[in-house]
Amino acid sequence: MLRPLFVPLIVFLVAVLLLPLVLPALWIKVVTSSLIFALAAAGISVLFAQLGLINLGQVALVGVGGWIALRLNYATPLPVTAIIAIAGMITALIGAVLALPALRIRGLYLALVTLMAAGAFQILFNAFQFPNGGPGFWGVAQQSGAEIRRPSFAQSDAAYLRYTICVLSFGFGLVALHRITAPGRAWAMIRQSEANAMAAGINVTFYKIWAFALSGLLAGIAGGLLAHALGQLDARSFLAAEGILLFALTVVGGAFSWVGAIITGILYKLLPALLNDFGVSADLALIIFGAALLHAIMTAPRGIAGQLLGALQRKPT
Repeated sequence: MLRPLFVPLIVFLVAVLLLPLVLPALWIKVVTSSLIFALAAAGISVLFAQLGLINLGQVALVGVGGWIALRLNYATPLPVTAIIAIAGMITALIGAVLALPALRIRGLYLALVTLMAAGAFQILFNAFQFPNGGPGFWGVAQQSGAEIRRPSFAQSDAAYLRYTICVLSFGFGLVALHRITAPGRAWAMIRQSEANAMAAGINVTFYKIWAFALSGLLAGIAGGLLAHALGQLDARSFLAAEGILLFALTVVGGAFSWVGAIITGILYKLLPALLNDFGVSADLALIIFGAALLHAIMTAPRGIAGQLLGALQRKPT
């Protein structure tokens, strides 16, 4: 019974104890961002792997969570962890609203609806920007002298990386708990056949909204983490096209396990940074991503993570 927990526990301990010690200062920030978007990718996985639903608005919801966290940071004396939790819960409510079209449509049409929602948030971010300590409801000033707070035990970048790993592990654990309990069983039946699920007494509407809310919760927490990691957020980081890219990379990394979410975060943030470090244009990453997506669609429906886990589980003959 404990064996499935052994590998995640070892990975968690190694990451918390060793990563901040061996990484240079610049790469600590890059890895932190990668793990934050791994949490957002886990939210995409909930919808895609459990229900077969496509959400192209996850990056926009990360931006929503970041906006809320920044606003609460400057407007209230709440602890940072509480701010991140509130940002996650409010974003979960917004995610639940996005579930309403999913009650009637799916596939390409649902993807288009979530993409349009992402476009609407992009317009709002460009129009009102992100709070930086200014006056008024929007909290935007030409020059901000205010500072973003961090937890007292995570003031340095290395300590904040450890904090991010702990929050990421909590998010992964929350998803795993849903998969092995009543929501996971309901989602599995809904994915097979909504008619059969309703005949079995499952409230399809409730569980679809629940899935979108959980996905929004993870995106909002990711946004809160990102806001306190970077100190400032920019509307250009939350373009609608980024939602398409993150979804595609979730398919490439593998939407059916926590390993796939981590691979997604690495591809999304770490790979472009490595290419820049090698003096190669980060735009090359898009070509790599396109080839990887074709590979995943044609030969690896469970993504890179599925191939890796399958190779590890395959016994030598």
